[in-house]
Amino acid sequence: MVEFELNGETQNLDVALDTPLLWVLRDNLKLTGTKFGCGVGLCGACTVHLDGQAVRSCSLPISAIEGRRVATIESLGGDHPLQRAWIEHNVPQCGYCQSGQIMSAAALLATNNTPNDEEVRNSMSGNICRCGTYNKIRKAIQSAASEGVKTFDPDDVGRTGDGSTLEEIA
Repeated sequence: MVEFELNGETQNLDVALDTPLLWVLRDNLKLTGTKFGCGVGLCGACTVHLDGQAVRSCSLPISAIEGRRVATIESLGGDHPLQRAWIEHNVPQCGYCQSGQIMSAAALLATNNTPNDEEVRNSMSGNICRCGTYNKIRKAIQSAASEGVKTFDPDDVGRTGDGSTLEEIA
């Protein structure tokens, strides 16, 4: 049995402890936004946040997340400033790498809200885009950063801009 927080909700799962987090997310919890790319943590398609840090879920055993916080692309809600910047700058081509790219960018902006080009390139260097949209990705990140957006905070999952929960305003 493994207990952890996922996108603001406590999860208790009875799965083999060596199962990669990616497969727990996709197969057990039916959260399919996180993608399988290489299976060895090199391409970045499977990037999620673990306690606010970008990690590769394909090579992270579920046993390593006991008592910790995990956030997936679904936690951003579809209208996150980075997601809007991705659309504005026409980043998606095939779209396969996008959730990993966005989660890596969100981790960057959570620690550095004014990254220069070199910092963006260095931070995103572990994410492979088969379509080669790296310049558009960099521009989208810079655009989101220039707006002074409050980036993703795992403690804000399920909260509105004024701090109330979605349930409180329903």
